[in-house]
Amino acid sequence: MEILEAPIDPDAVEARLKALAERHARASNVGIQVLNVIGGQAESLLNRLPSGVRNQLAERTDQALTISMDAAHRSRGVVEVTPSWMGRALTTAMGAAGGMGGLPTALAELPVTVTVLLRTIQDVAVEHGFDPAEPGVQYDCIQVFAAAGPLDHDDGSDLAFLSTRMAVTGTAIKSLIARVAPRLATVLGQKLAAQTVPVLGAAAGAATNYAYTSYYQQMAHVHFGLRRLAIDAGQPHGELIEDFRKLVETPVKRA
Repeated sequence: MEILEAPIDPDAVEARLKALAERHARASNVGIQVLNVIGGQAESLLNRLPSGVRNQLAERTDQALTISMDAAHRSRGVVEVTPSWMGRALTTAMGAAGGMGGLPTALAELPVTVTVLLRTIQDVAVEHGFDPAEPGVQYDCIQVFAAAGPLDHDDGSDLAFLSTRMAVTGTAIKSLIARVAPRLATVLGQKLAAQTVPVLGAAAGAATNYAYTSYYQQMAHVHFGLRRLAIDAGQPHGELIEDFRKLVETPVKRA
């Protein structure tokens, strides 16, 4: 007969919630380094892209997410788990290479970066004890991308991705990708625009990719950390989300 471990006590739950809130706060600060490099504002970045590129971003992002889910999962057959620093180093190098040639090379680099980002999110899921081969975990990995990007984190959307998971099927995952793609397209469009900054393209590409990878790694820890905490504490996931939301939003309300 299997003996189940007793749920962790309330003090331990509170401590882990606070640790996740600190991760969330760190994630919200990583975009500053990018704005320092490019010397501009996130809101004006998309205007630097040609209209044709802006109009195709959502479609390109949808395709990249669909392809990347399979590619990231297949890569686990080659390297099962990669350390977090490796993902940041790889995307940083790719961002520099993509920025060297301006917009054409940045566009070519985009789907590869999405694949590596998704792979790093999967690695975080594994770290918290989840199997990325399961449809529900795949759904959660895509859902992490629903969080705002590091250049655009102050509109509340970086908490919206914490919603309770519904029944997951292949159709549900495709539907989620369709909903996430427009939001992620705007975020990735800012990254592309940063990589087109004259002279600084390579530096901006490296900085944006480092920031984006750091951001989504932290957000993945928040997402899967809350799921693991719900299991360890024997509490409903939705209740923990609300407790977490209060921890994150209370300092803002007091300001």
